[in-house]
Amino acid sequence: MSKPIVKIAAKPAMSPTGKRSKPSTPKPPVAKSAKSAKPNIAPAKAMSKPKQGVERKTLHPRNLHAHGYDFSALMTSYPKLKTFVRPTPYGALSIDFADPLAVKTLNAALLKHHYGLAFWDIPKGALCPPIPGRVDYLHYLADLLFEGAPVQRAGQVSVLDIGTGANGVYAILGHQVYGWQFVASDINAESLANVQRIIDNNPSLQGHLSLRQQQDEKSVFKGIIQASDRFELTLCNPPFHGSLKEASEGSLRKVRNLQLNRGEQPKAASATLNFGGQAAELWCQGGERQFLATMIRESQAFAEQCLWFTSLVSKQENLKPCYQALAKLGVDTVKTIEMQQGNKITRVLAWSFHSQAKRLQWRNQIVSGT
Repeated sequence: MSKPIVKIAAKPAMSPTGKRSKPSTPKPPVAKSAKSAKPNIAPAKAMSKPKQGVERKTLHPRNLHAHGYDFSALMTSYPKLKTFVRPTPYGALSIDFADPLAVKTLNAALLKHHYGLAFWDIPKGALCPPIPGRVDYLHYLADLLFEGAPVQRAGQVSVLDIGTGANGVYAILGHQVYGWQFVASDINAESLANVQRIIDNNPSLQGHLSLRQQQDEKSVFKGIIQASDRFELTLCNPPFHGSLKEASEGSLRKVRNLQLNRGEQPKAASATLNFGGQAAELWCQGGERQFLATMIRESQAFAEQCLWFTSLVSKQENLKPCYQALAKLGVDTVKTIEMQQGNKITRVLAWSFHSQAKRLQWRNQIVSGT
């Protein structure tokens, strides 16, 4: 007899006004096959649209960046940022977010001021990620892992970062904020070499982040997860686009939107800018949908070694095929957590092959330190 569906709604982030958002994401479909247990699927909670005059950011309550950047404090911690900071027409301080060097310098300042990182740098053309959005994903993963128990730093938690890129930000933030141990993987040897350079220049990271190169571009977990591995979490920000042309057009579109938001006439610009990224970071054959399909299919082989598999899903239309694939595998629980940073909405898709009782037993071992 199949299991009943227990719908456990993921808690949405609080808005700056303290109001909770309203759900709008439709309930995901469940496989009708009687041969496998139906997964417990928790629908997403959608963020309400911001009203005029209300700050648009709706970050996780533990996110240090929920109320913007203190540029004065950042410049004190990281004087190199002063070169790029300018007053806005509204009397505040900011940078030109279409300037790749300005954005990279802001990231270095944020990582030093808030997260104690002595050194961080990326090569030209590498993806320069927004820190608030990256750390938001980690905060929601901490909530997922502790399942209602108070979230705490836990050095015995092991996390697999799929596609860490040249910036290594998820692994860096995950360790600095929560003390987690990371295996960070990527298909690009140069990206991993840069992450190793960051590790070598930060004593706080040494011994806590290990790097593995994926040799097969068609695999996600295969070739990375070893027989002795045991992960509480996996995380991933999949390549969004299906081709280099599509990736370039997307980058230019973001630049034009920035210019329009500043009241400027759109100008011709390089597609790299601060939205640049090496090929593996931005696109893959089949795009996000195909990457997620491969990840879900391969996860079954490592079900006993991983408590929670998770991934960002940028395109909402990619959720339905993911739900269908997960139902066919007979996973126990699927959760979708919606996140919003400014105008951008993305989702964390999480699934586990373990029953709630086993997950709580695993969690209790983390809490007790055993």
